[in-house]
Amino acid sequence: MTPSGQHPLAGTTWIVTNQTSVNQRIPSYAIVLAVLLMVFCLLGLVFLAVKEDKIQGFVQVSVQGPGFYYATQVKITDRAQVFDTEQRVNYIRGLAALPAA
Repeated sequence: MTPSGQHPLAGTTWIVTNQTSVNQRIPSYAIVLAVLLMVFCLLGLVFLAVKEDKIQGFVQVSVQGPGFYYATQVKITDRAQVFDTEQRVNYIRGLAALPAA
């Protein structure tokens, strides 16, 4: 079932397109600690080596079958969400490959 209507699952093709990007940055707590601890033999500069990854973007999931096409975008804020979305589509692909009862 899609927002455009109901369609049979058999014979559908599911496509997942990962359109996320990962940005590295220095967290604000590391900058504050670096400034506060700079007086102690430049020990505070070690905190500037701390990096954190921020993932942003979306995963596009599309389905194509006889006489219809539907695509949607799933907003991503965590790496686990990418894995979860891919696993859900893989489950649906498995259901679509089952012979009709």
